Amino acid sequence: MRRICRNFVICFLGLLLFALFAKAQDQPQSLGDVARKTREQKQQAKDALDKTKAPAKAPRVITDEEVAHSVTVPSTTTAGEDGTSASSPAAEATGKLPPEQWKSRILAQKNTVSTLRSNIDKVSESIQFAPANCVSGCVQWNEKQKQKQAEVERMQGEMKEQQKRLEEMQESARQQGYGSSVSDPE
Repeated sequence: MRRICRNFVICFLGLLLFALFAKAQDQPQSLGDVARKTREQKQQAKDALDKTKAPAKAPRVITDEEVAHSVTVPSTTTAGEDGTSASSPAAEATGKLPPEQWKSRILAQKNTVSTLRSNIDKVSESIQFAPANCVSGCVQWNEKQKQKQAEVERMQGEMKEQQKRLEEMQESARQQGYGSSVSDPE
């Protein structure tokens, strides 16, 4: 009889502990806990979105080489440090430039085209539209991506103009009798 009572007490205590653990799991979360959890999820989503976002475009310094096409040929003869003439009035009147100037201008123009091409590639790679199952901030995100696409299209138009200018410069150098070492430098 003692043994039956002891088994009954052990079973009763086991059921009581089981009931207490089950009740502890069913207690509702406080409103503050729910708010904190929601805030953390939003922050994590925002952090993930910021990581996929392209970094801000760094300021760019435009060098003299990049704007060499806007430099005008001086109208007077100027002697350089080595004593050579930079330009003569006769050469300017005929439009004929020394091969070094053609070469430097063509190289500068090639640099401009290649810089534009790499910028287009970078911006194109950074375009990523929000997925269909996006929860918040999707419209603004997609608007930024559309702006990037418009920027790529603008840069492509500019690159075509710069390539055309490069081809014209190369053709002018060829017409003045300079070979490919001047008209198509590497």
